Amino acid sequence: MVVDLQHDLARKYRTHGHRLRELWRGMSPAQRGKAMRAGTPDGVVLKHSRDPAMGNVCKFMPEWNLKDVTAAESDFLLHLLEHRATKSLEEQYIAGFDGRPGDYELIVEMMRTRNLRHVDSFPNCYTFFMGGDNYGRSFRVLKDKEDVLAGFKPAIQARLCIPQNIGELVLLRQTYLLQSLNLIVEDILEEASTTRCENKRPKRSPEAATAAFSKLSLKTSISKPDLPSLLDMALDQKASLDDTLALVCTEPVVLAHLLNNWFFSRPELVADEKGRILPALTDRFISGAFFDTIHNAVKAVAVWNYLCRLLELLDNSTEKFQRETILQEVSNVCSLEYGRVQAILKRQMSIASGSRLFKRVSNAYDNGNARIILKGKPEVLAGDDQQLHYMLRLCQAEVTAPKAVEWLKKLDELHRRHPSMRDALYEGEIDALGDLAIIVAFIQSLSMAIPMPAFSRRKGQRLVAGAAELEVELNQIKPELDLSDFAIPIDNLLEPGMAEGALKAASSTRSRQKS
Repeated sequence: MVVDLQHDLARKYRTHGHRLRELWRGMSPAQRGKAMRAGTPDGVVLKHSRDPAMGNVCKFMPEWNLKDVTAAESDFLLHLLEHRATKSLEEQYIAGFDGRPGDYELIVEMMRTRNLRHVDSFPNCYTFFMGGDNYGRSFRVLKDKEDVLAGFKPAIQARLCIPQNIGELVLLRQTYLLQSLNLIVEDILEEASTTRCENKRPKRSPEAATAAFSKLSLKTSISKPDLPSLLDMALDQKASLDDTLALVCTEPVVLAHLLNNWFFSRPELVADEKGRILPALTDRFISGAFFDTIHNAVKAVAVWNYLCRLLELLDNSTEKFQRETILQEVSNVCSLEYGRVQAILKRQMSIASGSRLFKRVSNAYDNGNARIILKGKPEVLAGDDQQLHYMLRLCQAEVTAPKAVEWLKKLDELHRRHPSMRDALYEGEIDALGDLAIIVAFIQSLSMAIPMPAFSRRKGQRLVAGAAELEVELNQIKPELDLSDFAIPIDNLLEPGMAEGALKAASSTRSRQKS
């Protein structure tokens, strides 16, 4: 984690260093303080180096305080930023800037004078602080302790191999400082920029989702829709998705919003069965999240465009075998779209109203994304929360589109009785619920109009198989994509030309791969 954070800061400094110096020197103490507070959950920052208000924070990073950092005409932050961004972690461990102590020396001093301690003792454990892949790695001596430590005598004498209870404190200090610096870089660029796009982000209209909810019915006696009305439903959804894709490609504020959502909802951020969370918030995952954001928008348009074409063919077809072939393709494509939208609802819930109710399955993946599942039964996890219960049901893999009708109807009835409950949901959850209602209503209307075959893994796999092949190809391309000049930090996309540059870079990456 600390290595990734240092790489992130070094990259940001190389890209934005000159601009950061100009912006910071032009900021008032109040603006500087606002930028510092913006990077903390509750806007709380140390007032001075010995401020006890935040517990042990003043012992880990006493220099990160309002008095020293925000003083008028002070370049303290710029010196600190340059040191942390341009010096290696080993150099930072040994020495600070302007004659200040290095990380090891400061932690030892805090342990000696201010009783700083780690909660664990780590018996017979040691941490290395030497360059290379083993920086910050710890090990336990299981036997022959004296012989093992004798072999490490030069490193121990140089204080590059230290007891782990001290090493963990050093790593915490480096992590806290690097996190704070990475955040303040983003906040300075946002706070002081005068060139960012300030267009108001257009939000999705709820009309399509509302209409879809109204079409859902548990009754079988209602009038059957015909093919022209089904084609109109598909065309309406395709037009809506076309508009969304156009906004993604032309409105930086829309692209930045969706990328932020996709980045911070990555399944890797969900704890696995052992409580482990992968270090997925570092900048190196932004380029891949950008690629996924665009791919998801394009995939949705492609699926509904294909459904429209299939329905047109079906409406003009009279030959039995041809109609059977088309219907099987329609059934499989609907299943593909239902799975896509259900996965997005699950993803959104795992960071919002259902956070802590999902777990990541280690070493298991769905279309290149880490697999997440519910920790238990929805009715138990939700307790007395009806809305949460119904939404968790919709996230279950065994809840197919026909089964989803019941839970969507119950959710709709609950929202009609208590509109404030729907308003309490996060925007991403509302959008995903709307898309789920649209495909479920479409599948239900389709099955009422025409006898539909069940999903088949052998027949009608033209689009489904092609989509799977494309997923494999894109997952090979993603690691090659580097958008650090455009989308790091993410809101840099709001600067002139950055969103356009990122889109072109993503497009050219695939072109190079294909060539």
